[in-house]
Amino acid sequence: MLRALYTSATGMKAQELLIDTTANNLANVNTNGFKRSQLDFADLLYSTLNPAGTEVVSGQKTPTGLQVGSGVRAVGTTKVFTTGTLTQTGNPLDMAIEGDGFIKVLLPSGEARYTRDGALKLDANGQLVNGDGYLVDGGITIQDGVSLQKLNIGADGTITGIQSGASNTAVTLGQLQLARFLNPAGLSSEGGNLFAATPASGVEVLGTPGQNGLGTFLQGFLERSNVEVVTELISLITAQRAYEINSRAIRAGDEMLQATTDIVR
Repeated sequence: MLRALYTSATGMKAQELLIDTTANNLANVNTNGFKRSQLDFADLLYSTLNPAGTEVVSGQKTPTGLQVGSGVRAVGTTKVFTTGTLTQTGNPLDMAIEGDGFIKVLLPSGEARYTRDGALKLDANGQLVNGDGYLVDGGITIQDGVSLQKLNIGADGTITGIQSGASNTAVTLGQLQLARFLNPAGLSSEGGNLFAATPASGVEVLGTPGQNGLGTFLQGFLERSNVEVVTELISLITAQRAYEINSRAIRAGDEMLQATTDIVR
């Protein structure tokens, strides 16, 4: 059986994964804090029919070898953490992160998750939560008597408010921190704009925004997706054409086998 049939099949499977990844990027083009995925490939093992440097006669060796590849495989998906476009919303609870870092939130189980989506809300208890109702790390609660219309979130994450009836009296409500990772590409995407730490990402390092390389907060703004539609469309077309070429290689192999069976007849 021709090796090309199996080799081309691996190419078609790889392009299917690339199209799936590209489709997910395009589907999330308007998702706050979304980071596009990049699919990485590697070639498969080679069959060495004649090693390079084989001695053909005394003192003379072949300058090249004879190897036949067996296809391609997907190595992994890499999250690209470039900053998305910052859009002004005017909402005092919207916060964009300028630079490195993630907002840490806590699941009901107590597990930590991390997000770049700064569209925060207040729950019924006045606690700061994300869109799914998960508490923002730090236990920040907007106290009674504080006017939300005058809520201020500083670049360093300090949250202050103006007390009702005392326009010149500001109270500190809490301090937001940012988490960073040595290898953010190793974070696991959990859905809901959340990431989870893995052994590949390393442990979280919490710090004050604006210090030790961490980014800063920008109140009243949101970070949009970093997906570039034109780039994704080019990737989609490239994957489609590569899929077609691999299918043609399978067809060529089938025609060669057909020619062989015709000779036997």
